[in-house]
Amino acid sequence: MRGVVATEHEDTGARRQARHVTRRGGGDRVTIAMVARAAGVSVPTVSKVLNGRDAVGPRTRRRVEDALAATGYRRRGRSEPGRAGLVDFVITELDTAWACELLRGAEHEAYRLGARLVLTVTHDRQAHPREWFRSLASRRTDGVVLVLSSRTRLIAAERLRSIDAPVVVIDQMGGYEHDVPAIGATNWAGGFAATEHLTGLGHRRIGMITGPDDVPCGLERLDGYRAALGRAGLSPDEDLVRRGDFYAGGGRRGAAELLDLPDPPTAVFAGSDQQAMGVYDEARARGLRIPADLSVVGFDDVDMCEWVTPRLTTVRQPLAEMAVLAVRDVLERAHAPGEPPPRLELSTRLVVRESTAPWRPPPARARAARRRR
Repeated sequence: MRGVVATEHEDTGARRQARHVTRRGGGDRVTIAMVARAAGVSVPTVSKVLNGRDAVGPRTRRRVEDALAATGYRRRGRSEPGRAGLVDFVITELDTAWACELLRGAEHEAYRLGARLVLTVTHDRQAHPREWFRSLASRRTDGVVLVLSSRTRLIAAERLRSIDAPVVVIDQMGGYEHDVPAIGATNWAGGFAATEHLTGLGHRRIGMITGPDDVPCGLERLDGYRAALGRAGLSPDEDLVRRGDFYAGGGRRGAAELLDLPDPPTAVFAGSDQQAMGVYDEARARGLRIPADLSVVGFDDVDMCEWVTPRLTTVRQPLAEMAVLAVRDVLERAHAPGEPPPRLELSTRLVVRESTAPWRPPPARARAARRRR
Protein backbone atom coordinates (compact mmCIF):
# COMPACT_ATOMS: atom_id res chain seq x y z
CA MET A 1 0.00 0.00 0.00
CA ARG A 2 2.91 2.39 0.73
CA GLY A 3 3.98 2.13 -2.92
CA VAL A 4 0.50 3.02 -4.13
CA VAL A 5 0.25 6.03 -1.80
CA ALA A 6 3.68 7.26 -2.93
CA THR A 7 2.63 7.05 -6.57
CA GLU A 8 -0.57 9.01 -5.90
CA HIS A 9 1.40 11.78 -4.16
CA GLU A 10 3.88 11.80 -7.01
CA ASP A 11 1.11 12.10 -9.64
CA THR A 12 -0.61 14.88 -7.69
CA GLY A 13 2.69 16.74 -7.50
CA ALA A 14 3.18 16.39 -11.26
CA ARG A 15 -0.26 17.85 -11.94
CA ARG A 16 0.32 20.73 -9.51
CA GLN A 17 3.70 21.46 -11.10
CA ALA A 18 2.09 21.31 -14.55
CA ARG A 19 -0.44 23.98 -13.61
CA HIS A 20 2.35 26.15 -12.22
CA VAL A 21 4.51 25.75 -15.34
CA THR A 22 1.57 26.52 -17.62
CA ARG A 23 0.73 29.72 -15.76
CA ARG A 24 4.37 30.81 -15.66
CA GLY A 25 5.04 29.98 -19.30
CA GLY A 26 2.33 32.29 -20.63
CA GLY A 27 0.94 32.21 -24.15
CA ASP A 28 -1.22 29.59 -25.77
CA ARG A 29 1.43 27.16 -27.02
CA VAL A 30 2.52 24.42 -24.63
CA THR A 31 5.96 23.06 -25.54
CA ILE A 32 7.68 19.76 -24.78
CA ALA A 33 10.12 21.67 -22.57
CA MET A 34 7.22 22.93 -20.45
CA VAL A 35 5.85 19.40 -20.13
CA ALA A 36 9.31 18.15 -19.12
CA ARG A 37 9.56 20.78 -16.37
CA ALA A 38 6.08 19.91 -15.15
CA ALA A 39 6.91 16.20 -14.95
CA GLY A 40 10.40 16.75 -13.57
CA VAL A 41 12.05 14.85 -16.41
CA SER A 42 14.21 15.62 -19.44
CA VAL A 43 12.90 16.69 -22.85
CA PRO A 44 14.14 13.42 -24.47
CA THR A 45 12.10 11.46 -21.91
CA VAL A 46 8.92 13.30 -22.89
CA SER A 47 9.78 12.69 -26.54
CA LYS A 48 10.17 8.95 -25.89
CA VAL A 49 6.73 8.79 -24.27
CA LEU A 50 5.15 10.70 -27.14
CA ASN A 51 6.74 8.36 -29.68
CA GLY A 52 5.79 5.17 -27.87
CA ARG A 53 9.30 4.00 -27.03
CA ASP A 54 9.97 1.38 -24.39
CA ALA A 55 12.95 2.95 -22.60
CA VAL A 56 10.82 4.72 -19.97
CA GLY A 57 9.79 3.20 -16.64
CA PRO A 58 6.05 2.87 -15.88
CA ARG A 59 6.08 5.43 -13.02
CA THR A 60 7.97 7.98 -15.10
CA ARG A 61 5.68 7.31 -18.07
CA ARG A 62 2.64 7.97 -15.86
CA ARG A 63 4.13 11.26 -14.61
CA VAL A 64 4.76 12.40 -18.18
CA GLU A 65 1.24 11.40 -19.27
CA ASP A 66 -0.25 13.29 -16.32
CA ALA A 67 1.81 16.35 -17.24
CA LEU A 68 0.72 16.10 -20.88
CA ALA A 69 -2.92 16.01 -19.80
CA ALA A 70 -2.57 18.78 -17.20
CA THR A 71 -0.74 21.19 -19.51
CA GLY A 72 -3.03 20.51 -22.45
CA TYR A 73 -0.09 19.73 -24.72
CA ARG A 74 -0.99 19.01 -28.34
CA ARG A 75 1.40 17.49 -30.87
CA ARG A 76 2.48 19.76 -33.68
CA GLY A 77 0.19 19.40 -36.67
CA ARG A 78 -2.71 18.04 -34.62
CA SER A 79 -4.05 21.26 -33.18
CA GLU A 80 -5.46 22.58 -36.46
CA PRO A 81 -9.24 22.75 -36.59
CA GLY A 82 -11.09 20.26 -38.70
CA ARG A 83 -10.35 16.63 -39.38
CA ALA A 84 -7.59 14.68 -41.03
CA GLY A 85 -10.01 12.51 -42.99
CA LEU A 86 -8.06 9.40 -41.95
CA VAL A 87 -8.85 6.42 -39.73
CA ASP A 88 -6.02 4.07 -38.81
CA PHE A 89 -6.87 0.36 -38.81
CA VAL A 90 -4.17 -1.72 -37.09
CA ILE A 91 -4.36 -5.51 -37.30
CA THR A 92 -1.96 -8.36 -36.53
CA GLU A 93 -2.30 -10.32 -39.78
CA LEU A 94 -4.51 -10.53 -42.86
CA ASP A 95 -4.12 -14.29 -43.36
CA THR A 96 -7.48 -15.25 -41.87
CA ALA A 97 -10.99 -14.98 -43.28
CA TRP A 98 -12.23 -13.18 -40.16
CA ALA A 99 -9.51 -10.53 -40.57
CA CYS A 100 -10.78 -9.83 -44.09
CA GLU A 101 -14.34 -9.56 -42.76
CA LEU A 102 -13.23 -6.96 -40.21
CA LEU A 103 -11.29 -4.99 -42.81
CA ARG A 104 -14.22 -5.04 -45.23
CA GLY A 105 -16.58 -3.64 -42.57
CA ALA A 106 -14.10 -0.95 -41.51
CA GLU A 107 -13.40 0.20 -45.07
CA HIS A 108 -17.10 0.34 -45.94
CA GLU A 109 -17.95 2.52 -42.94
CA ALA A 110 -14.94 4.83 -43.38
CA TYR A 111 -15.92 5.38 -47.03
CA ARG A 112 -19.53 6.02 -46.04
CA LEU A 113 -18.44 8.67 -43.55
CA GLY A 114 -16.09 10.37 -45.99
CA ALA A 115 -12.80 9.16 -44.48
CA ARG A 116 -9.93 7.08 -45.82
CA LEU A 117 -8.79 3.93 -44.08
CA VAL A 118 -5.05 3.62 -43.39
CA LEU A 119 -4.13 -0.05 -42.95
CA THR A 120 -1.22 -1.17 -40.76
CA VAL A 121 -0.40 -4.88 -40.50
CA THR A 122 1.85 -5.38 -37.49
CA HIS A 123 3.23 -8.82 -38.50
CA ASP A 124 3.77 -9.75 -34.86
CA ARG A 125 5.52 -12.94 -35.85
CA GLN A 126 8.22 -11.12 -37.81
CA ALA A 127 8.59 -7.59 -36.44
CA HIS A 128 8.87 -5.81 -33.11
CA PRO A 129 5.56 -4.18 -32.15
CA ARG A 130 7.26 -0.87 -31.30
CA GLU A 131 7.67 0.11 -34.96
CA TRP A 132 4.01 0.35 -35.87
CA PHE A 133 3.23 2.21 -32.65
CA ARG A 134 5.99 4.77 -33.24
CA SER A 135 4.65 5.45 -36.72
CA LEU A 136 1.10 5.77 -35.45
CA ALA A 137 2.02 8.19 -32.66
CA SER A 138 3.97 10.47 -35.00
CA ARG A 139 1.25 11.50 -37.45
CA ARG A 140 -2.21 12.95 -37.58
CA THR A 141 -5.32 10.75 -37.57
CA ASP A 142 -8.98 11.13 -36.67
CA GLY A 143 -9.10 7.80 -34.83
CA VAL A 144 -7.49 4.43 -34.38
CA VAL A 145 -9.09 0.96 -34.52
CA LEU A 146 -6.90 -1.81 -33.06
CA VAL A 147 -7.25 -5.55 -33.73
CA LEU A 148 -4.26 -7.13 -32.01
CA SER A 149 -3.09 -10.54 -30.93
CA SER A 150 -2.69 -11.55 -27.29
CA ARG A 151 1.04 -10.96 -27.66
CA THR A 152 0.70 -7.21 -28.25
CA ARG A 153 -2.57 -6.29 -26.54
CA LEU A 154 -0.95 -5.42 -23.18
CA ILE A 155 1.66 -3.20 -24.86
CA ALA A 156 -1.10 -1.45 -26.82
CA ALA A 157 -3.34 -0.99 -23.79
CA GLU A 158 -0.46 0.60 -21.86
CA ARG A 159 0.08 3.21 -24.55
CA LEU A 160 -3.45 4.10 -25.60
CA ARG A 161 -3.27 7.33 -23.60
CA SER A 162 -0.26 8.46 -25.67
CA ILE A 163 -2.26 8.51 -28.91
CA ASP A 164 -3.76 11.93 -29.46
CA ALA A 165 -6.94 10.62 -31.09
CA PRO A 166 -9.94 8.44 -30.13
CA VAL A 167 -9.03 4.75 -29.95
CA VAL A 168 -11.25 1.66 -29.86
CA VAL A 169 -10.19 -1.96 -29.71
CA ILE A 170 -12.00 -4.70 -31.60
CA ASP A 171 -11.61 -7.21 -28.81
CA GLN A 172 -11.27 -10.26 -31.06
CA MET A 173 -8.89 -12.05 -28.72
CA GLY A 174 -10.48 -10.87 -25.46
CA GLY A 175 -8.85 -9.89 -22.20
CA TYR A 176 -8.62 -6.09 -22.24
CA GLU A 177 -9.20 -4.24 -18.98
CA HIS A 178 -12.59 -2.59 -18.49
CA ASP A 179 -11.22 0.94 -18.90
CA VAL A 180 -10.10 0.19 -22.46
CA PRO A 181 -12.69 1.19 -25.12
CA ALA A 182 -13.56 -2.11 -26.79
CA ILE A 183 -16.11 -3.88 -28.98
CA GLY A 184 -16.35 -7.66 -28.66
CA ALA A 185 -18.73 -10.59 -28.97
CA THR A 186 -20.51 -13.00 -26.61
CA ASN A 187 -18.00 -15.86 -26.86
CA TRP A 188 -19.37 -17.81 -23.88
CA ALA A 189 -22.91 -17.71 -25.26
CA GLY A 190 -21.63 -18.80 -28.66
CA GLY A 191 -19.81 -21.80 -27.21
CA PHE A 192 -22.92 -22.73 -25.25
CA ALA A 193 -25.17 -22.47 -28.32
CA ALA A 194 -22.86 -24.60 -30.46
CA THR A 195 -22.66 -27.38 -27.89
CA GLU A 196 -26.35 -27.23 -26.98
CA HIS A 197 -27.17 -27.70 -30.66
CA LEU A 198 -25.11 -30.90 -30.72
CA THR A 199 -26.54 -32.29 -27.48
CA GLY A 200 -30.00 -31.51 -28.82
CA LEU A 201 -29.21 -33.75 -31.80
CA GLY A 202 -28.46 -36.58 -29.41
CA HIS A 203 -24.66 -36.46 -29.43
CA ARG A 204 -23.02 -37.46 -26.16
CA ARG A 205 -19.35 -37.68 -27.18
CA ILE A 206 -18.64 -34.12 -28.31
CA GLY A 207 -15.06 -32.99 -28.94
CA MET A 208 -13.87 -29.41 -28.58
CA ILE A 209 -10.86 -27.81 -30.29
CA THR A 210 -10.08 -24.52 -28.54
CA GLY A 211 -7.63 -21.72 -29.24
CA PRO A 212 -4.25 -21.09 -27.59
CA ASP A 213 -4.19 -21.19 -23.79
CA ASP A 214 -3.48 -17.45 -23.47
CA VAL A 215 -6.37 -16.27 -25.67
CA PRO A 216 -9.41 -15.35 -23.53
CA CYS A 217 -12.01 -15.70 -26.30
CA GLY A 218 -11.09 -19.38 -26.77
CA LEU A 219 -11.32 -19.99 -23.03
CA GLU A 220 -14.75 -18.33 -22.94
CA ARG A 221 -15.98 -20.59 -25.76
CA LEU A 222 -14.59 -23.58 -23.86
CA ASP A 223 -16.47 -22.50 -20.72
CA GLY A 224 -19.68 -22.25 -22.76
CA TYR A 225 -19.05 -25.76 -24.13
CA ARG A 226 -18.65 -27.16 -20.62
CA ALA A 227 -21.73 -25.35 -19.35
CA ALA A 228 -23.88 -26.76 -22.18
CA LEU A 229 -22.65 -30.28 -21.44
CA GLY A 230 -23.62 -29.78 -17.82
CA ARG A 231 -27.04 -28.48 -18.83
CA ALA A 232 -27.54 -31.71 -20.84
CA GLY A 233 -26.55 -33.85 -17.84
CA LEU A 234 -23.16 -34.76 -19.31
CA SER A 235 -19.89 -34.66 -17.39
CA PRO A 236 -17.15 -32.81 -19.29
CA ASP A 237 -14.42 -35.21 -20.41
CA GLU A 238 -11.05 -33.48 -20.71
CA ASP A 239 -9.89 -36.21 -23.11
CA LEU A 240 -12.33 -34.68 -25.59
CA VAL A 241 -10.71 -31.20 -25.39
CA ARG A 242 -7.74 -30.34 -27.59
CA ARG A 243 -5.82 -27.07 -27.80
CA GLY A 244 -5.76 -25.48 -31.24
CA ASP A 245 -4.51 -22.26 -32.82
CA PHE A 246 -7.64 -21.07 -34.69
CA TYR A 247 -5.98 -22.10 -37.99
CA ALA A 248 -6.78 -25.08 -40.24
CA GLY A 249 -3.60 -26.88 -39.22
CA GLY A 250 -4.55 -26.74 -35.56
CA GLY A 251 -8.00 -28.03 -36.42
CA ARG A 252 -6.61 -30.99 -38.32
CA ARG A 253 -4.15 -31.91 -35.57
CA GLY A 254 -6.89 -31.67 -32.93
CA ALA A 255 -9.28 -33.75 -35.02
CA ALA A 256 -6.62 -36.43 -35.55
CA GLU A 257 -6.03 -36.72 -31.80
CA LEU A 258 -9.75 -36.87 -31.06
CA LEU A 259 -10.47 -39.47 -33.73
CA ASP A 260 -7.59 -41.63 -32.51
CA LEU A 261 -9.23 -42.03 -29.09
CA PRO A 262 -10.53 -45.53 -28.22
CA ASP A 263 -14.00 -43.99 -27.93
CA PRO A 264 -13.86 -41.04 -30.36
CA PRO A 265 -16.42 -38.23 -30.53
CA THR A 266 -19.38 -38.31 -32.90
CA ALA A 267 -19.35 -34.50 -33.11
CA VAL A 268 -16.72 -31.74 -32.88
CA PHE A 269 -17.08 -28.08 -31.96
CA ALA A 270 -14.05 -26.61 -33.72
CA GLY A 271 -13.84 -23.20 -32.00
CA SER A 272 -13.29 -21.33 -35.31
CA ASP A 273 -14.31 -21.79 -38.92
CA GLN A 274 -10.71 -22.28 -40.03
CA GLN A 275 -10.24 -25.04 -37.49
CA ALA A 276 -13.47 -26.59 -38.75
CA MET A 277 -11.87 -26.74 -42.23
CA GLY A 278 -9.01 -28.70 -40.67
CA VAL A 279 -11.53 -31.11 -39.13
CA TYR A 280 -13.09 -31.56 -42.60
CA ASP A 281 -9.68 -32.40 -44.06
CA GLU A 282 -8.87 -34.99 -41.40
CA ALA A 283 -12.30 -36.60 -41.57
CA ARG A 284 -12.08 -36.97 -45.35
CA ALA A 285 -8.56 -38.38 -45.12
CA ARG A 286 -10.04 -41.16 -42.97
CA GLY A 287 -13.00 -41.77 -45.23
CA LEU A 288 -15.51 -40.26 -42.79
CA ARG A 289 -18.58 -38.50 -44.14
CA ILE A 290 -19.81 -35.19 -42.69
CA PRO A 291 -22.36 -35.21 -41.13
CA ALA A 292 -23.29 -38.90 -41.48
CA ASP A 293 -20.22 -40.08 -39.54
CA LEU A 294 -19.14 -36.87 -37.82
CA SER A 295 -21.01 -33.63 -37.09
CA VAL A 296 -18.96 -30.41 -37.13
CA VAL A 297 -19.68 -26.89 -35.81
CA GLY A 298 -17.42 -23.85 -36.32
CA PHE A 299 -17.31 -20.31 -34.95
CA ASP A 300 -17.23 -16.95 -36.85
CA ASP A 301 -19.47 -17.50 -39.92
CA VAL A 302 -17.09 -16.21 -42.57
CA ASP A 303 -17.91 -16.47 -46.28
CA MET A 304 -16.28 -19.86 -46.79
CA CYS A 305 -18.93 -21.49 -44.57
CA GLU A 306 -21.27 -21.20 -47.56
CA TRP A 307 -18.70 -22.48 -50.06
CA VAL A 308 -17.61 -25.76 -48.48
CA THR A 309 -19.47 -29.04 -48.87
CA PRO A 310 -21.42 -29.65 -46.77
CA ARG A 311 -22.06 -26.05 -45.78
CA LEU A 312 -20.79 -25.44 -42.26
CA THR A 313 -23.02 -25.04 -39.22
CA THR A 314 -21.36 -22.31 -37.17
CA VAL A 315 -21.75 -19.59 -34.58
CA ARG A 316 -21.97 -16.17 -36.19
CA GLN A 317 -20.15 -13.32 -34.56
CA PRO A 318 -20.89 -10.02 -36.35
CA LEU A 319 -17.33 -9.27 -37.47
CA ALA A 320 -18.15 -6.64 -40.09
CA GLU A 321 -20.61 -4.96 -37.73
CA MET A 322 -17.96 -4.81 -35.01
CA ALA A 323 -15.62 -3.00 -37.40
CA VAL A 324 -18.39 -0.67 -38.59
CA LEU A 325 -19.21 0.37 -35.02
CA ALA A 326 -15.54 0.85 -34.19
CA VAL A 327 -14.91 3.20 -37.12
CA ARG A 328 -18.14 5.07 -36.49
CA ASP A 329 -17.26 5.52 -32.83
CA VAL A 330 -13.77 6.95 -33.33
CA LEU A 331 -15.00 9.40 -35.97
CA GLU A 332 -17.91 10.55 -33.81
CA ARG A 333 -15.68 11.00 -30.75
CA ALA A 334 -13.18 12.96 -32.85
CA HIS A 335 -15.90 15.64 -33.17
CA ALA A 336 -17.39 15.18 -29.69
CA PRO A 337 -14.47 14.58 -27.31
CA GLY A 338 -16.72 14.52 -24.25
CA GLU A 339 -18.52 11.38 -25.41
CA PRO A 340 -17.79 8.31 -23.25
CA PRO A 341 -15.81 5.55 -24.99
CA PRO A 342 -17.73 2.35 -25.79
CA ARG A 343 -17.58 -1.02 -24.08
CA LEU A 344 -19.85 -3.16 -26.22
CA GLU A 345 -20.46 -6.90 -26.48
CA LEU A 346 -22.42 -7.88 -29.58
CA SER A 347 -24.60 -10.98 -29.66
CA THR A 348 -23.56 -14.21 -31.35
CA ARG A 349 -26.08 -16.62 -32.86
CA LEU A 350 -26.07 -20.17 -34.18
CA VAL A 351 -26.43 -20.62 -37.95
CA VAL A 352 -27.52 -24.18 -38.74
CA ARG A 353 -26.49 -25.64 -42.10
CA GLU A 354 -25.70 -29.13 -43.38
CA SER A 355 -22.59 -30.15 -41.36
CA THR A 356 -24.58 -31.42 -38.36
CA ALA A 357 -27.08 -34.28 -38.11
CA PRO A 358 -28.79 -36.34 -35.38
CA TRP A 359 -26.61 -38.91 -33.66
CA ARG A 360 -26.82 -42.48 -34.82
CA PRO A 361 -24.62 -45.48 -34.05
CA PRO A 362 -21.68 -45.39 -36.49
CA PRO A 363 -21.44 -48.37 -38.87
CA ALA A 364 -18.44 -50.68 -38.67
CA ARG A 365 -16.79 -48.93 -41.63
CA ALA A 366 -16.91 -45.53 -39.88
CA ARG A 367 -15.61 -47.01 -36.61
CA ALA A 368 -12.62 -48.43 -38.46
CA ALA A 369 -12.02 -45.17 -40.34
CA ARG A 370 -11.78 -43.24 -37.08
CA ARG A 371 -8.52 -44.99 -36.33
CA ARG A 372 -5.43 -43.51 -37.92
CA ARG A 373 -4.51 -45.23 -41.16
